[in-house]
Amino acid sequence: MLRTRWIAGPAAGHPGPLVAALTDYRADRLLDLPGIARRGLALSRLWPALPGAVGMWLWADLPGRRVGSLSVWRGEDDLQAFVRLREHARIMREYRHRGVLRSRTWQVVGLDRVAPPGPIPAMPPRRPPRPRAGHGSAAARPGDARPR
Repeated sequence: MLRTRWIAGPAAGHPGPLVAALTDYRADRLLDLPGIARRGLALSRLWPALPGAVGMWLWADLPGRRVGSLSVWRGEDDLQAFVRLREHARIMREYRHRGVLRSRTWQVVGLDRVAPPGPIPAMPPRRPPRPRAGHGSAAARPGDARPR
């Protein structure tokens, strides 16, 4: 596992509560990783000027064809502003169909800037989508009295 140094943002001194965001992109093809990594590193150069950015690490698992980031934000609005950033949207458009992106966010009380020991935490398994009314299995639910 490769990981960058901690990259501080302009809100590095914000005491909390904070929002952490973990992204995990698994490329379909190993040949796509250099371009993805290059674009991610270029985007990280904007980090020191992004409003609400506290800090982040970029990471890569080359044998697993995975790259991602662990970023910390002053709040959810700051994270969403980054997601809408033109440079970020351009990367997502270019690579969204070349792999699988998983992400999760959570609140943290404060921040310990020491790099986490070991690998970046694994993402939880995906939950199957919930069946919507009128979709899914043909089994009747209580109260369904439609003839078949």
